Amino acid sequence: MHKDLINKYYFINKFDTISIDKQDNQTAIIYRNYSLPKIDKSLILKIKNYCTKKNKKLYLSNNIKLAINLNLDGAYIPSFNKNFNHLNYSYKRNFKIIGSFHNLKEMKIKELQKVEKLFLSSLFKKNKNYLGINKFRIISRYTKQEVIALGGISKKNVKKLKLLYNKEFAGISYFE
Repeated sequence: MHKDLINKYYFINKFDTISIDKQDNQTAIIYRNYSLPKIDKSLILKIKNYCTKKNKKLYLSNNIKLAINLNLDGAYIPSFNKNFNHLNYSYKRNFKIIGSFHNLKEMKIKELQKVEKLFLSSLFKKNKNYLGINKFRIISRYTKQEVIALGGISKKNVKKLKLLYNKEFAGISYFE
């Protein structure tokens, strides 16, 4: 199977080998833990080594410089990060930058940040950013970038993703 054919992204906030083992080879891991006051490099290296052993891609959230230094597969820029400093960094050709957004203004910022894949939230999770399928499709048309569904995707509603004509999605609850 081709290594770039990833169609699922699993957000984790702790290193749990059991939950990583449950995922298939088309699932990338995005490590994000905003509750820790300081980034634990040794923990990220443990996750990296384990993901490499299991043939999974690993993205680090909100710290592109560290992701480059640790030779990870890429970095994830959350919607609240409006920083452009990473455009000055040099990195390998196969290093990918992905990011999320909630509205058109944030989408334009992500495009200026040179994000390759955009995560639009929230598709099914009924929070303040709730979109639903129709609004998701409308907002997705405003960019040429690939838009990936994020938020509230579960085993019960995953079949509704066919309405988006997109085989990629990201989340937490679907994978647990």
